[in-house]
Amino acid sequence: MDFLQHLLGGGQPRQQYQDFVQRYEQGHPAEGYSGQEVMQRYEQVAANCSPQLYQESAEQAFARMTPQERQQFAQFLQQRAQQQNVQFPDFNRDGIDDRFQQDPRSLAQMTTRMEQQQPGMLGQLLGGGGGGGGAGGLLENPVAKAALAGIAAMAVKNLMERRAA
Repeated sequence: MDFLQHLLGGGQPRQQYQDFVQRYEQGHPAEGYSGQEVMQRYEQVAANCSPQLYQESAEQAFARMTPQERQQFAQFLQQRAQQQNVQFPDFNRDGIDDRFQQDPRSLAQMTTRMEQQQPGMLGQLLGGGGGGGGAGGLLENPVAKAALAGIAAMAVKNLMERRAA
């Protein structure tokens, strides 16, 4: 795995990822980095981690958000999905599965399923197009930025901790 060797091998890439994790952990999850950086980190990490690591990392990221932020994230995700004619079975009649507000695990399971079924879809929906050039969605919505930054940061942290163990 090129990415994993890049990340864990040392040097500048490892330092850049450690810096990203540190900024995520020290400040508000939506602050300390640009939408473009978040999209780049998220896309690199999401494409190179197992479903188990992704879900674990997503749950940790969503646990750091308030119930209101999780609800806002789910609403924003649903809105973006509707705009792009993407349907997700996890949304109920009013559009939001109420478990997402109270249970970070439910939201993590939903985003993991989404990422497994259509790799890159979450980043495309929230980033406004994917491919690195469309961070508009992230720039307009801090909870989307916080969610993707958190998933990427927690996955990197978990990988580094497992490597050190």
